[in-house]
Amino acid sequence: MTTPYGSGLSIQDRFLAEVPCFGCGPNNLKGLRLKSFETGDGTVRAEFQPWPEHDNGLGYLNGGIIATLLDCHSAAVVVLASTARGLVPDGTLAYVTAGIDVSYRRPSPLVEPAELVARVVSADDDEIRVDAELWWQDKLRATARSSWKRWRPRPPALTAPRHGS
Repeated sequence: MTTPYGSGLSIQDRFLAEVPCFGCGPNNLKGLRLKSFETGDGTVRAEFQPWPEHDNGLGYLNGGIIATLLDCHSAAVVVLASTARGLVPDGTLAYVTAGIDVSYRRPSPLVEPAELVARVVSADDDEIRVDAELWWQDKLRATARSSWKRWRPRPPALTAPRHGS
């Protein structure tokens, strides 16, 4: 696949091919199917062409779609950061979104692709913090600061016998 960021598989296709996420799941046919790429400058970038269904009613990209794009694009940089920590994804994320603060700067029209940029702000075994941005025509349209917490699935609890039964 050739993109504005070079050729090769996206982060989602390499690490999350079976994930059914609405925003970044490659196999979710009803989803956004976001494709994010490493660019060699410490950022992850993606281009997203909005669909008519993403209209906020005024001809601009819907705020909920923007938040989803920023969250799922942040997931791509989190996958790379967790892989660098030796937490290689096996079709799941090693971290999940614990919080996201989205700021809308100006509307983003539906007529041309928007660009997404994300970078790790800090990372340790328990938390990764990410800054992400949505750009259109070289103008910042929205920003997000997110916190991702380590996901450690727990085994099912053993059922203790009830007293008195």
